[in-house]
Amino acid sequence: MVTGLHHLRIFLAFMLIWSQFGVTNSMAADTVRIGVLKFGTVNWELDTIKHHKLDEKHGVNVDVRFFAGEDATNVAMMAGDVDIIVSDWLWVSRQRASGEDLTFVPYSSSVGAIMVRDGSAIKSLADLKGKKIGVAGGPLDKSWLLIQGLAKQQFSADLADENEIVYGAPPLLAEKAQQSELDAVLNFWNFCARLEANGFHRLIGANDAAKALGASGTTSAIGYIFHEKWARAHPDAIAGFIAASRDAKAILARSDEDWQRLAPVAKAEGHELDVLRDRYREGIPKATIEEQEADAAKLYAVLAELGGPRLVGSAKVLARGTFWGGE
Repeated sequence: MVTGLHHLRIFLAFMLIWSQFGVTNSMAADTVRIGVLKFGTVNWELDTIKHHKLDEKHGVNVDVRFFAGEDATNVAMMAGDVDIIVSDWLWVSRQRASGEDLTFVPYSSSVGAIMVRDGSAIKSLADLKGKKIGVAGGPLDKSWLLIQGLAKQQFSADLADENEIVYGAPPLLAEKAQQSELDAVLNFWNFCARLEANGFHRLIGANDAAKALGASGTTSAIGYIFHEKWARAHPDAIAGFIAASRDAKAILARSDEDWQRLAPVAKAEGHELDVLRDRYREGIPKATIEEQEADAAKLYAVLAELGGPRLVGSAKVLARGTFWGGE
């Protein structure tokens, strides 16, 4: 009886030590605070990370924090309230040129496209002359600038001057396009995919324009952005997060079942969900960091000419270190 009680005490002591060890290990995992828009497409990947516990697999705890707009995430990043946000490499380069140490890891090369209704008489950029065009993102939107640049190169056409341009929020412009209030619309990639599933097709994509203007491949338009100093101080955290992101992309690239699970998050179903899935998969980065950085440098020169200082500031070239080179 004494021996049995002794063994029980040893077992309970062992379990207590094990549970404390487990708690300590959990607490030791680096927490990575990421600020995103509540309804942004990056949530599909983050949801996949949390659902499959990919962050735990790679020794980190991804803490997702939602914001109402991109400006709010930028402010949170600069204030140190989050560790990572999602934005574009052009903004990173401009910040680095101003002395900030932000850097960029590619997330997606999916970009906007000019969409027209099936059966439209508009067959090329030249046919847009005199049309009413909706443009999401404003006059300095990179996709808009690249497509304008291509129109000038191929047809000596000035899309901004020769057409009625309507700037607006992506969902509003998508609705106006469906109501036939616009002849064509340049929208963000996910709204283009929804239009594609509902009677529209691409006239030309921003990636097509970029390649025609000198890019040799498809450069990621957006990525995960963080302070280089933070990454150097937390190498396991950034390496774990990047690895979890890579694993999530691999799952979403092959698993149709996971897309069905994401349907409520994507707010789509049926054919529309299938198109969103396919366009997302097309945007998964395939080129190396070095290849993407080289293409970004080429595009920077084009965008600097098209958008001028209002877009890129005073820097004439892509800032060194814009793309994160170390894990």
